[in-house]
Amino acid sequence: MIHQFKNNGYNIVMDVPSGAIHVVDDLAYDIISMYQDFDRDEIVLKLSEEYDPLEVRESLDEVEDLIATEQLFTDDDYEEAVNDFKQRDTVVKALCLHIAHDCNLACRYCFAGEGEYHGRRALMSFEVGRKALDFLIANSGNRRNLEVDFFGGEPLLNWQVVKQLVEYGREQEKLHDKYFRFTLTTNGVLLNDEIMEFCNREMSNVVLSLDGRQDIHDLMRPFRNGRGSYDLVVPKFIDFAKKRGDMKYYVRGTFTRNNLDFASDVLHMADLGFRQISVEPVVAPPEEPYALREEDIPKLLEEYDKLAAEIAERNKTDRWFNFFHFMIDLEGGPCVYKRLAGCGSGTEYLAVTPWGDLYPCHQFVGQEEFLMGNVDEGITRTDIRDEFKQCNVYSRSECRDCFARFYCSGGCSANAWNFTHSINGNYRIGCELMRKRVECAIMIKAALADNGDEDDEENIPIQNEPVCDFGENCPREEFLF
Repeated sequence: MIHQFKNNGYNIVMDVPSGAIHVVDDLAYDIISMYQDFDRDEIVLKLSEEYDPLEVRESLDEVEDLIATEQLFTDDDYEEAVNDFKQRDTVVKALCLHIAHDCNLACRYCFAGEGEYHGRRALMSFEVGRKALDFLIANSGNRRNLEVDFFGGEPLLNWQVVKQLVEYGREQEKLHDKYFRFTLTTNGVLLNDEIMEFCNREMSNVVLSLDGRQDIHDLMRPFRNGRGSYDLVVPKFIDFAKKRGDMKYYVRGTFTRNNLDFASDVLHMADLGFRQISVEPVVAPPEEPYALREEDIPKLLEEYDKLAAEIAERNKTDRWFNFFHFMIDLEGGPCVYKRLAGCGSGTEYLAVTPWGDLYPCHQFVGQEEFLMGNVDEGITRTDIRDEFKQCNVYSRSECRDCFARFYCSGGCSANAWNFTHSINGNYRIGCELMRKRVECAIMIKAALADNGDEDDEENIPIQNEPVCDFGENCPREEFLF
């Protein structure tokens, strides 16, 4: 399967199964579009009306060389392999600790219901958090690197327990030969110098919630009394980003129907000095006034193109920034299993409530049909785990013929459930936006090559080096990109 598209003046051809990406001239682009429907002589005859016949034949030779070296029109033979892989005994490698089911803001689009997650307000005790870390260690098998996300609500409402759990985790690292990568998501209201210093020492990544321009942010992220939070949190975020320096962070926003021109919000964040930015589409019931609708898709696709073109230009200057959804790694990244199997929710990744219940991920918390167990007894609903274990791009019918399947891994199971009542469904708006983001990300890579920042301007290969997310636990190295 191949996918061809034009973006910002670049002709791009993707060979989906092999991962090869080619930036080509108009002639090669036209030849590739005709190759499977016409024989060689027919192609030469048809294209000779527009191009020199000798150049057509030479370009045809180059295209056929790519086919011979399995960089064009390759077969997708991963389905059996990934199904075998999904049958393996799973290990848990990451937990999302709901350290606080409470929040000091009243964000209008919050899927957590202002931190309550369809339940009650509560703060996680150190004892429950300790059991969660013990559960993670006990169920992590031979995997050494583990991840713990401090989430909410607003986790800084329970800051003392966050610090206690980090200290406990560091103690357990030495005892079990493990390493914890701690991360934190915060709305910034309670940030202070002590918290920033601790995070810069202990947190591998910090996510700072900001929606963009002040009017947009204050509309959707007010305090409970209706007052906006922008003026309070933005100076703190700017200070925090400067103090983190080269350490990982990103400001993370949500765009809604109130700001379909979301590229302006991304650029506003960049102009504030933030280098690492993520702005996500809201996912909400269609009856909500701020929910995205299918008729909004053309405008949203236009915004992604606009944003990508601006990033390509800024990459030539000291005003560069990274946009999370355009950060596709064409030379490294996860192995093909990870690409096909997704985020690992319900199997490798679980969410833990303040009282210790286990759910497939933070977006399923509070939906009792997805309650998998607890930190005392472990996973008691193995049927839920087994259902999630079967999720991959081949279990989703609409993914099979989608060129973006190796990049999105089938999309979010929670979104699929909420819109189709099946974790193997597809959220149409999300799929359309994902496909555009993939195209924009690859165009930005092409622009970098055009600027001389890549070795080969004519053929940019994906996944040169075999990198495996599972490290020594990867069972089938021959399927690595």
